[in-house]
Amino acid sequence: MDLHEKAIRVLRASRGFGVLDDAVLNDLASALVFRDVAGGTLVYKEGENSDSMLFCVSGGMRVSRGAGAELSLYNEVRPGQSVGEVGLILQQPRTADVTTIRDSTLAYLSRDSYEALLTKHPLALNQVFVKTIYNFMRHTPVAQQQYAQAFAVVPLHEGAQAAEVAQQLATAFASMGGAHHLRPPANGSNHGGRHADELEGEYEYLVYEAQAQPSEWTRRAFRQADQVIFVASAGSTQAMGEIEARLTQEPGFHLKRKHLVLVHEDGARVPVDIGLWRDVREFERTYPVREGRPADFARLARFLTGRAVGVVLGGGGARGFAHLGVLRALEEHGIPVDLVGGNSMGALIGAQFACGVPLEEIRERTQVFASGGERPTLPLISLVSGRRVERDLKRMFGDTTMDDLWTPFFAAACNLSKGITSVQDRGPLWRAVLASNSPAGLFPPVLDRGDLLVDGAILENVPVEAMRVRLGTPLEKRRGNGTIIAIDVDVREGPGADPNLSRLSVWKAIKGYFNSDANPTPSIASILYSAGHIGGAAQRGRTIAQADHYLEPPVAEFSLMGYNRSREIAEVGYRYAIENIEKWTHPVTSGRDSMRG
Repeated sequence: MDLHEKAIRVLRASRGFGVLDDAVLNDLASALVFRDVAGGTLVYKEGENSDSMLFCVSGGMRVSRGAGAELSLYNEVRPGQSVGEVGLILQQPRTADVTTIRDSTLAYLSRDSYEALLTKHPLALNQVFVKTIYNFMRHTPVAQQQYAQAFAVVPLHEGAQAAEVAQQLATAFASMGGAHHLRPPANGSNHGGRHADELEGEYEYLVYEAQAQPSEWTRRAFRQADQVIFVASAGSTQAMGEIEARLTQEPGFHLKRKHLVLVHEDGARVPVDIGLWRDVREFERTYPVREGRPADFARLARFLTGRAVGVVLGGGGARGFAHLGVLRALEEHGIPVDLVGGNSMGALIGAQFACGVPLEEIRERTQVFASGGERPTLPLISLVSGRRVERDLKRMFGDTTMDDLWTPFFAAACNLSKGITSVQDRGPLWRAVLASNSPAGLFPPVLDRGDLLVDGAILENVPVEAMRVRLGTPLEKRRGNGTIIAIDVDVREGPGADPNLSRLSVWKAIKGYFNSDANPTPSIASILYSAGHIGGAAQRGRTIAQADHYLEPPVAEFSLMGYNRSREIAEVGYRYAIENIEKWTHPVTSGRDSMRG
């Protein structure tokens, strides 16, 4: 296929220019000037005069602003998409940098050619360009074209098992669409087989397996990749090796999405070294995986492609046992849980789930934990001391930290000192769960470098916002497009009292405690609980809008302290979830063997 034919194909696939008839498309294609541009080349610079626009024929580009710590990455420009048309039409300076992130073929339309085409086809081209400006002003999202996503798997040291990671990833990608594993050429040649353009037209995912030493093949794999996956063995040194040092000098290195995979032995109990790597490198994410565990690599593939599933568990006392029923239903439907977060009771259950504890064991352990009671204290800071809860959480989770989990987890708490939601995703697991389970006034706040942390329901009882951020792409400062399943077990009705009462009385409360027929008087615990959840209740509409699937199991009949009915509550959650999952228009599924690691 010659360049003119390729340009016609690209223009027909274009969201804006594909509506033009054959005569206009042919003239437009003939006016284009084609250039092969190496990855990492700055093709448009912010502030320059807009003297052209361009189409991406193959490869890809990144739009960005700033540099160094102020660098912000925006959208990618893919085959069939164009960039620079608004500046060309309005004769405005470039509003951002545009850099190739892969070796690319670009087609330029100069201002002179643009004006000549307008003279020849004024109506057709004006309609297209006016619509382009309209979409730009309205911030209309660009429809995603189908193109192959390319990944380079690069070992950071000898024996880093990049071959297994590449093979396992290719297998995981194959369950999502066509995938091809490109291995280093055996004969030392540089071409590595078929041309990249040909492969991109045939497959949806390309996995380049780089070599453990600097080579032309490794350099090519890096330059052809949209995302770079560095591989290291657990326990290896964090010092920068020769291959990584060489790649950091490649043009456009800072624009690539970069990840780290830490490979552990199949029988590894917990991940290691995650915090050490985080302190010395700026990877988008670090993924611990185990040899021979397809579920670990399936989770990695979902994160890399924006398909990860995050489950958010809200607070609600004993009603939180419904979370266990929902998790059971998800498991039976083959829906994976790649990331779990929670607040209050949801944090307690979610933390155990992230530790790999079986669902029934979570129910039993949580019921025992909740029946432990708590000692009252001199009510200067809180009504109860919280020491028993802290002690039992330490026993439950031991010295496990957030970095010791195969399934990522976070707990939400309210930072009273700063008036914000504090997301606990590092440090001791018991401490994060304690902060999320410390209702203000009832339990003492947990101290965090001088700040006071309490139950997060004051601001957000179902922390969907935190999950949406974590499913996003931190490097690009944007939200992700994974799937969020939120579970809300907080009953909407607050406490009330006998309408005939003019004021609440301690003696009437005591009388009601011993007389089940008397109208109940709200207890201080129920008042504090409702006060602590009122902010989250006010945010419920926003929370629902941010979730992809929002589940509210019917648990109103169960009291906040009804822990002895844990089995019934879990069953209600299960039946409700089964009924709702089967109604989902686009069910989240990834195979029944990939739910748990």
